[in-house]
Amino acid sequence: MPKEGIAEHGSFPAKDYHDPPPAPLIDAVELTQWSFYRALIAEFVATLLFLYVTVLTVIGYKSETAKNTDACSGVGVLGIAWAFGGMIFVLVYCTAGISGGHINPAVTFGLFLARKVSLVRAVMYMVAQCLGAICGVGLVKGFQKSYYNRYGGGANELQDGYSKGVGLGAEIIGTFVLVYTVFSATDPKRNARDAHVPVLAPLPIGFAVFMVHLATIPITGTGINPARSLGAAVIFNNDKAWDDQWIFWVGPFIGAAIAAFYYQFILRAGAVKALGSFRSNPTV
Repeated sequence: MPKEGIAEHGSFPAKDYHDPPPAPLIDAVELTQWSFYRALIAEFVATLLFLYVTVLTVIGYKSETAKNTDACSGVGVLGIAWAFGGMIFVLVYCTAGISGGHINPAVTFGLFLARKVSLVRAVMYMVAQCLGAICGVGLVKGFQKSYYNRYGGGANELQDGYSKGVGLGAEIIGTFVLVYTVFSATDPKRNARDAHVPVLAPLPIGFAVFMVHLATIPITGTGINPARSLGAAVIFNNDKAWDDQWIFWVGPFIGAAIAAFYYQFILRAGAVKALGSFRSNPTV
C-alpha cells in the first residue's frame, strides 16, 4: 500500500509542541541569575496584593452584615469568591511571564513534584509567598486595625458543625481542582495550540479558585493556599486559627500531590503510551 494510504488511515503528523525537559532537582546556577530574584520579587508582591485585597473584602463583608440585617447587604459569599478568583486571574496574568504566577505554595509544590521547577526555586518561592502573605495581611491590619480585630482578621478556621476530617477533605479536593486546572491550563500542547489567546491560562485558574470558594467557604473559609492561611494566622494570632492551621497545610499539599500524579503520570503518560501503541501496530 502506498504511503498516502497509510496517512489516510489515521497516522499522526509530527507534534507541533515540545515538552520542556524536567527541571534539575538542585539548580545552584539559578542563585546567580537576576531572573530568579526577579521571579521571587514577583511572587512576593503578587501574594501581598492577593492577601491585601481578599482579606479586606472578607472584613468589609462582615462589617456590612454586622451593621445591616438585610441578607443582601455587602458583597456576600458570592462576592468574596469573586474577589479571590478575580485577583488570582489578574495576578497570574501579570506574573505568568516572570515567575510562572504560582502565588500559592501548594501550586509550587505540585509543579515541583512534576519536575517543572527545581527544589531551590520551589523552596524560595514558598518563602517569598509566605512573607508576601504576612505583609499583605499586615497592611490590612495597619489600615483598619479596629475592623480587622473585630471581624476575625480574615483567618481560615474550621466552621462550627464540621469535623476536622471534613475540613481536611474539603481542602484536599479544593486544592486538587485548582492544581489540576493549573496543569491543564499550562500544558505545552495547549499553549502551542492556543498561544494567540493570552488570557486562556489565567482565566480557568481564576475560575477554579472562584468555584472552590463557593463550595468550601461554609466549611473552612477556603484555604487551598497555605500562604494565605499562614499570613492571616500570623497577623490575627488567634488560638483557633493556629489550632486549625495544620489543615490548611496538610490538605493543600496532599491535594496538589494527587493532582500532579493524576495529570502527569495518568493523563499525560497514558496518552503517550496509547499513541505509541497505535503507531506500533503493523499496517497492511
